[in-house]
Order: sequence, then C-alpha cells, then structure tokens
Amino acid sequence: MSDLLKAFSKNDSSSYVGFANLPNQVHRKSVKKGFEFTLMVVGESGLGKSTLVNSLFMTDLYPERVVPDAIGKTKQTVKLDASTVEIEEKGVKLRLTVVDTPGFGDAINNTNSFDEIIQYIDDQFERFLRDESGLNRRNIVDNRIHCCFYFISPFGHGLKPLDIEFMKQLHNKVNIVPVIAKADCLTRKEIQRLKKKVMDEIKQNGITIYPLPDCDSDEDEDYKEQVRQLKEAVPFAVCGANTVLEVGGNKVRGRQYPWGVVEVENPEHCDFTKLRTMLVTHMQDLQEVTQEIHYENYRSERLVKGVPVPKRTVSLTEDSKPTANNLEKDRILQEKEAELQRMQEMIAKMQAQMQQAQSGQ
Repeated sequence: MSDLLKAFSKNDSSSYVGFANLPNQVHRKSVKKGFEFTLMVVGESGLGKSTLVNSLFMTDLYPERVVPDAIGKTKQTVKLDASTVEIEEKGVKLRLTVVDTPGFGDAINNTNSFDEIIQYIDDQFERFLRDESGLNRRNIVDNRIHCCFYFISPFGHGLKPLDIEFMKQLHNKVNIVPVIAKADCLTRKEIQRLKKKVMDEIKQNGITIYPLPDCDSDEDEDYKEQVRQLKEAVPFAVCGANTVLEVGGNKVRGRQYPWGVVEVENPEHCDFTKLRTMLVTHMQDLQEVTQEIHYENYRSERLVKGVPVPKRTVSLTEDSKPTANNLEKDRILQEKEAELQRMQEMIAKMQAQMQQAQSGQ
C-alpha cells in the first residue's frame, strides 16, 4: 500500500494534463478567424476627424473623398459614410469599419442632426438581431458600433448645447469616448482647464462615457500605471498628421509650424499615443460592453414591447432547394419562433396584471 502511495505521489508531482495550452488554442483560432471592429467618429467639420483616424491606423480610409466648399456645406445634411479596410499586422487580421458623419453640426438649426446617427445605430442592432434569429448563425457579420469618438472643439469654453444633447441621446446606445480636437491650438494650461471643464459638464448632465475597466489585484504594476494614466487623460486632447518630418535626425509624424514641429506620437505634445493605446488594449472590452450592455438593452426592449423579430428572406437556389434536412431545420425554426411568440404574450400579460394591480392600489 505504501509503495502504491509513493508511486501515486511520484506520478502526481510530475503529472501535466495540458489544459494550460487552452489560451494558445483560443489565440490560434481567433487569429485565423480575424477580428471585426466598428468605430464611429462624430463632430463638426474641420476638426480633423479623418486625419486622426488615418493617423491611428496608418492607412488611407478616404482616398476619393471630395471636401465640399462653403456653398456646398450650407446645403449639406447629415449623412453617414462607412469605410471598411482590412489591416494585417504580424499575421493578425483586423476588419476595421469607420463610420464618418459629414455634415454634423454644420447647419444653423441642428435640432435633428443626430436623428440619422441614432437610426443608423439602431439599424445595426436590428440587423444583428435578425441575423442572430435566423437559420444560419455561423457567419454573422458584426456591424454594430463598438466605439464612438466624439470630437469637441478646442475653440470653445467647454461643451456646446449640441454636444450635451448628442451625448445624452447616445450614451445608452454606444461607448462614447470624448476627444478634444486640434490640441496643438492650445497651451498645456489651456488643455488642462478645458479637460476639467468638459468632465465637470459631463457629470453635471448625467452623461455616461466609456469607463475604462478597473485593474485586478493580480495585474502587474506597469499595466496598472498605464490604466491610471489613461483614466487621467480623459477627454483625450489629440492632433493628427500623416506627414513624415525629420527632427533631430529622426523621422517623425507631425505638423510643421514657424515656431517648431508638433510631434503626433510625442506624449509631451498631445494624447495621441494614449488614445491609440486605449483603443488597442481595450478593443475586446469595447466589444464586450457593446454586446452585454448596449445590445442586450436594445434586445430586451424589443422583447418587452412585443415587437416580432422580422424574418430573414432567403431566396431558393440550386443548393437550397427543399430537402429533408432543410425541412427539418425549418420545422425547428418555426418551433423556436412559436416559443418566442409565447414568451412575448406572457410578458404582455404580466405587464397588464402589474398595471391592474397598480391601478387597484
């Protein structure tokens, strides 16, 4: 018996099951599949939105864009322009979609300027919900807005009424990251003063911006310090540039002025590197918050209202003609739809009972 225990303890001390390699499997599978991310940029014209996005991802997302003149801007309404590009870095593929909003805030009366943006975000939620409720859910393309950079003008003294109203309308639908544009127009003291003013007004108006997740106790100190600096930098004061200049024998991206060069990637000059670090290191968290909070809020609201999910229309091709397998799938799908309908009716009855109880009290 003692020999058996000795043998067992010997094997136990050197035993290795192998499930510690699971993260490597997940990593390989994720890299093979690739990643999807959708970024929306909102702000007035002339704040450098397109330049900043091109600087962040080192690509040209708008090669054929035509900037309207002053007369054209007076007639322009808010429209949404989605550009998609495939970026590959060290074997990792990212399908990046940037949704721009030309015309936002350019009109004299901007009362309804964000209606198109709200409709677009809801349409993407609706599209994802419809695909998720369909028969083939294996290859769903996620076009939901995972992050929204809202550009704040550096020439004001805080937030404008349009800025406040926009963020109030959208903070429950999308992760808002406030960005102070063209920070090279301000001194360091002016930037700190404007940052404090913007954050105070955001809190006063009950606006929820994207909260960077807190660090766990077992995280290393460098990561904790990085997250602390990112939290202190909100709203990010940035400036973008795609021009490569030579400064002190080194090639840097920046802007040339008569008094010197503003280096985009120099932390002493602006928060460009902090904004990029926030976006890259928390890209997965932005997607999770979109899925678990914003999308679930939209989905539960649809179910509570009892609005049926529109069915996907699939045209019959040679490969999708009715077969025994397809008929079985259709039967299962119909049963699921009937079950969903019963759930909606139960929710409606419960709401009616609650209203009767409240009226009786």
